[in-house]
Amino acid sequence: MSDKQKKRIPIPKIFTEGSLETQVEMLQVQQKRRNLFVGIPKESTLQENRVALSPSSVAYLVSSGIRIVIEEGAGQKSNFPDQEYSEAGAEIAYSRETVFKADVIIKVAPPTLDELDLFHPNQILMSPLTLPIITAEYINKLRQKRVIALAMEYIQDEIGAFPVVRILSEIAGMSAMLTAAELLASSSGGKGTLLGGVSGVPSAKVVILGAGVVAEFATRTAIGLGADVRIFDNNIYKLMRLQNQLGRQLFTSAIDPVRLQEELLSADVAIGAIHSKSGRAPMIVSEEIVAKMKSGSVIVDVSIDQGGCFETSEVTTHKSPTFTKYGVIHYCVPNIASKVSRTASVAVSNIITPILLKASDIGSIERLICEQAGLRNGVYTYKGCLTNDYLGERFKIKTTSLDLLITSNL
Repeated sequence: MSDKQKKRIPIPKIFTEGSLETQVEMLQVQQKRRNLFVGIPKESTLQENRVALSPSSVAYLVSSGIRIVIEEGAGQKSNFPDQEYSEAGAEIAYSRETVFKADVIIKVAPPTLDELDLFHPNQILMSPLTLPIITAEYINKLRQKRVIALAMEYIQDEIGAFPVVRILSEIAGMSAMLTAAELLASSSGGKGTLLGGVSGVPSAKVVILGAGVVAEFATRTAIGLGADVRIFDNNIYKLMRLQNQLGRQLFTSAIDPVRLQEELLSADVAIGAIHSKSGRAPMIVSEEIVAKMKSGSVIVDVSIDQGGCFETSEVTTHKSPTFTKYGVIHYCVPNIASKVSRTASVAVSNIITPILLKASDIGSIERLICEQAGLRNGVYTYKGCLTNDYLGERFKIKTTSLDLLITSNL
């Protein structure tokens, strides 16, 4: 027997028999394609002025075979009259019930409990998940209705970024700083301080928590106005990126409690700009520190849509945007981008439109959820089950793995 034959490992016959026989060919079953039916209701909460789709996006989607029904006056506060939507090919509905017959409902604010009563099983909801105003009753109603709910702010793109958060953060960063400058004025109850100062008068000091997109655009605006900026974040890479993006040396620091407290106590403006990937924003500044801040100083908590990063923060609205606690003016409007509603509406529409086009190409948004991990990241209820672990922990509701639910439906 040769050496080669000695080294050969005997393979049991059971593993090889039938290998040369004709194999069964698996053919893909073509599923019946159904055109998307999208509904855009008129917003009625938090003085929301935005609309989910602009007329130009509607025209593009309708030309691609997507049916769109929009409630009368939905775009009015963004200066998009019904006539523009009608000319773009959308159907104008004069009752909310008509809109909620659509398979996909898109909103720029979470639906109210009354609106949830209008949903039907297997309907898809795309809207922000504004954590401070979400309740266990809200989650349970979505479960009872067996709605597939996606939180816009947790949807990821191919590179793992959050496109809706990114674009609204650009708007929020600029708006936050301009709002702070306005609140420092005597006419708004502030100290009467000019953010940028003038010759012989020092600039106002601005402390920014976070070094993401909100912080970048808040910093750009503050520097443009001449303010003295301090930026805190525990992610050193983000601090480096921010300095490279702005092309200048800045005061940056890790979130060291001693240094942070020192800067906050002498700050004129504090901006909360920390974003969580899956749940509540971390609480960075305690009530004790806020109580020691200068009287007449301003806090703008952009993180309030995820609970806020100042312990004293409470949700406010555009109608009543501020409150004063310990002499510090707080601005905690979760939909801050709604101040510039037309710009914000077009920005959101630009992100939602490609998602709807992809869903139309493959037949449904549900199939797109199965194919795209980034879209699955935004799902928090799926056909009667809660799939977001943070919400389950917060409201003591059992959660189920979305991957397991999707696999069982294939």
